[in-house]
Amino acid sequence: MSSQDKRNLRQRVAIGSNPERNRAHNRRVVLEVIRLHGHLGRTEIARRAQLTAQAVANIVEELLDEGLLVELGRMRSGRGQPPIQFAVNPNGPVTVGVEIAADHMVTVLLDLSGGLRAQSISPLERTDPDYIPGKVAEEIAKLRASAQDTRLLGVGVVMPGPFDIEGMSSVGPATLPGWTGADPVKLIAKATGESVVLENDATAAAVGERLYGAGRQSGNFCYLYFGVGLGLGVIQDGRPLRGAFGNAGEIGHVGLVPRKGKTSYGAAGALERFVSVYALREQLALAGIYAANVDDIQALHDDNNPHLMGWIASAADYLAPTVGMLENIFDPETIIFGGGLPDSVLDAVISALDPLPVSVSSRRMRTTPRVLRGQTGQLTAALGAAALPLLDTVSPHLSTATGPATPAV
Repeated sequence: MSSQDKRNLRQRVAIGSNPERNRAHNRRVVLEVIRLHGHLGRTEIARRAQLTAQAVANIVEELLDEGLLVELGRMRSGRGQPPIQFAVNPNGPVTVGVEIAADHMVTVLLDLSGGLRAQSISPLERTDPDYIPGKVAEEIAKLRASAQDTRLLGVGVVMPGPFDIEGMSSVGPATLPGWTGADPVKLIAKATGESVVLENDATAAAVGERLYGAGRQSGNFCYLYFGVGLGLGVIQDGRPLRGAFGNAGEIGHVGLVPRKGKTSYGAAGALERFVSVYALREQLALAGIYAANVDDIQALHDDNNPHLMGWIASAADYLAPTVGMLENIFDPETIIFGGGLPDSVLDAVISALDPLPVSVSSRRMRTTPRVLRGQTGQLTAALGAAALPLLDTVSPHLSTATGPATPAV
């Protein structure tokens, strides 16, 4: 096995050496192995998890009793008695993910296999702490009713950062006013009666991409999140990088020199002033074009609108040096673009990055492109939010132990 293969194995599966001390960890390892491979027999689970056959048998029995796994029967392969296969139970417990944005809220119901059970996108009249918790509780109740109700493991909530700092945004109402000093976890937990985990939108989107999208087989990547502003999620050695106060990755407030044009300084030169959904809508509005949502932007791209094409070229001039900077700082396997832009527009931006600057990622023998488009679509942040309560249950590498807040009790 090559050193790279060994490193990838360490990133995907952590070995629990003490059965008692690491019991919960070993459960997560088993669930992660099964989730990654769809369905496996006990012997194959033990081999991939590097646990004893008896330990795996005990864990699988527990997970079956708890409804986290389902038995699929025997899969015939060669001679002898075929092994019984086990998979993550798609009809088992679910989690809720809520993305609270500046003007709308996305709510999803996600099962353990990553299946989307229900979703809603609703406009927000207000985003203050007196209104949002009740609205979250209302949307969760609707989704659970539509999915015929089921056991809920918890609620993940994502909000645009930076947390506890108002007035820092360079693109209008990217952060939510009125929340400084308020505790979203306690307020939403009280309104819903559920355990709540809080994260910023870009980090949550990176988690969602790690579990369900382009980062599924990658333990080290950067995720550029095109929201109202521009955010950065970083997955390092399989774990999200959060920072001391949950504000790591506020890339939108950094000023960079574009490949073309003049350099601006201060808030006027912040990256998100030029590369964000807000910046795109602002540029289109100056041309008398109103783009309210992703579908409107998609229609403009289908029509080869010159103003949209101009923004794509301009955005690439800022993003190319951004990619080089991130590569030199984090040495990622790849950088993923995703968020509130149509896939076709993200693809066009990525194509316009060429030529990328030389960086530590400029290796001839690369097996993965330096920049990829995310695979989790417009629900990326909400899916990441729904994944947050799963992390301690499903993935041994995506702990929620640190960050801006801890689960409410």
